[in-house]
This record gives sequence, C-alpha cells and structure tokens, in this order.
Amino acid sequence: MKNKSFDIFCTVIDNYGDIGVCWRLSRQLVAEHGATVRLWVDDLASFAVLERRIDPTQSQQTLCGVEVRHWSKDWSDVTPREVVIEAFACDPPEPFLLAMAAMKPAPVWINLEYLTAESWIDDCHGLGSRHPRLPLTRHFFFSGFSATSGGLLREGDLIERRERFQRMERESWLAGLGIEPSALTWPCHSLFCYDNPALPGLLARWTGEAPRLLLVADGKPRRQVEQWLGREFPVGTMAESGALRLFALPFLSQDDYDRLLWSCDLNFVRGEDSFVRAQWAGVPLVWHIYPQDDDAHRQKLAAFLSRYQGFRDEHTADSAESQFWLGWNGGDAAAGWDGYAAALPTLARHAADWCTQQAQSKDLATALVLFIESRV
Repeated sequence: MKNKSFDIFCTVIDNYGDIGVCWRLSRQLVAEHGATVRLWVDDLASFAVLERRIDPTQSQQTLCGVEVRHWSKDWSDVTPREVVIEAFACDPPEPFLLAMAAMKPAPVWINLEYLTAESWIDDCHGLGSRHPRLPLTRHFFFSGFSATSGGLLREGDLIERRERFQRMERESWLAGLGIEPSALTWPCHSLFCYDNPALPGLLARWTGEAPRLLLVADGKPRRQVEQWLGREFPVGTMAESGALRLFALPFLSQDDYDRLLWSCDLNFVRGEDSFVRAQWAGVPLVWHIYPQDDDAHRQKLAAFLSRYQGFRDEHTADSAESQFWLGWNGGDAAAGWDGYAAALPTLARHAADWCTQQAQSKDLATALVLFIESRV
C-alpha cells in the first residue's frame, strides 16, 4: 500500500489514551508504511501535554511527518483522503461525511475500536455497517490479542530498541531523571493508575518490607501519593516512608514512558495505551482498567486474564495474580500482595514469553494496511 493517504479523527479524553493511540498509529503509518496522514484533534492544548512539540495555537502544523489539524466546531470544507479512520466512534463532521459520499470511489471508512480480549470481537472484526442515509460503509476494526483480530500497536524495531536500552542505557537514563545510583539496586516498580482506593493500603504494606523504589507518574498517581504522605511531593523529588522510596516523575513523552517501563521489574499501568506498552516491556504488569457503568470493565478484565494466563504451560501463579489484580481494581490489593510477590519469578518468565509470542503476530498498523488493501 504505497503512498495511501489517511484522515484520522480523534477526540482527546482527559486521560490521554485516545490521542496516545492515534499519535502512535499516525507516526507509524508515516514512518513504516509511507502513508500521508492528516490527524484531526479536537483539543490541541491537551495533545500538547502529551507531545510537547505540538503548538496548541497553530491550527495546522506538521510533526514527525504527520499533518496535525485542529478539529474545530467551525468546520472548513476539505477533500477527504483515501482512508478515513474515526478513532473510537468519534463521528467525523457531517459535511465531511457528505464529501466522502460524493467521492468515486468512496474512501475506505474505518472505526478503530477500543482494545479488548473478549472473544466476540473475532466474529465482528472487519465487518461493515451501511450508513443509514449515505452510500458509505463503515468497517469495524478491533485491536486485540488473537490472530483474527487487528493486533496490537507495535513499531517494527520496538523490541530491538528495548533490548538495546536495557543492555546499555537504563542506568544513565534513570540517573538523568535524578534518581540516585544507590536506589537502582532495589526492586523498581512504576506506578500509573487512576484514583485508586487500593493504593494507600499497598503503599503502607511496602513501608514495612525490604527497600523498594516506586517511580510515580505525574498527575493522578503523584497527587494520590502526596495525599497519602500528608506532605508535598513535587516532581523530581524523592520521598521516604519506612523502607519505601518514592520518586515523583515528570510528565513523560511516549518514548520516555516506554523507557520507564523497560527500566522496571513491575509496572502498574492503566487504560489501553500504557497497558499495551507494558506488555512489550516483557516484565510483570498490573492493570488498572478504566471503570465502566454496571461493572462492565470486570468482564473485560476477566477476559484478558483468561487469555493471558491460558498462554502459560504452568498455572501455579494464576490464583495469586488474579487475586491481586482484582484487589487492585476495587478491593484490597495489600491482602493479596504476599502471594503475588511470591509468584513474581514465575510471572516474569511468563511476561517475557507472552511478549515474544505476541510479537510474532502482525502489528496493528500492518494489519490495518492489509485490510485496507483488501478493500481497495
């Protein structure tokens, strides 16, 4: 698929997950597939927090080969590109849809859906749905973990870059953040979560154990840790509570967040983007899934655990992992820590094997390109 052109529409949610996925996908389509990409973003100010090279005052700019456009309420007529992707059912503007319908042939129209491990997506992936009024068909594209899904976002050189970083760059990168070399001999975990009532109990538990370094993401995690400490916890500072050492990270770029995950032996992650990137780190992870009405997120959590644990040759760690993950997502994580900690050597081997197995499947961008070629 040489020189195909894309319009990608994205609305920015306060947790940055939607724009995080769209920005990674846009860059990869340009860099690895020679595509021309126009990324429409409704909130450039929030995008600029995630990508500091973005100028939120400019309605049109180019970065990493991607044309970034402000998706404003005052829509100006533009000619749609050959492929139109609406990320997570964000609904392109009506005038744009009318322009799509007037084109011969019409663009390939794709709704990029949220990631799930649920098995039903295997039957729905790639299906088309006719627009109720216009001669357009929207195809549903599901990111997922099976061979019949759309796969996971993964740059072609990601695993190679991770291995090189872990061999040669980890200590110097952490030192560049301001972390003392002596702390790098301790178990090192990263913390990225939504507001989580299970966090204070787990932090308290860690204060009475062997020395441990917790690298705390900026935003909600840092503010919750600050509340637990009962004192200010500014970015770039280290705090101590018993045996626990906590470091307040600055807001990291996507590339630096990858490096953070590669630097730790256990990663607490949330949502979708960091959840996938933690799997490419090849070390144990704990997922804080975004809470949904009627506890629908618990079904998604159980579906992933079933797929993730079903991959193993041995299942001695399953119960401890499930108990701890469930405690982290609405229970008492501290109560399940001992069992989970004892299982970590087994979970570390499994995480590396899972990463290797998933990397053998087509990545999301490649699967998307192949799907589009089949529709042209």
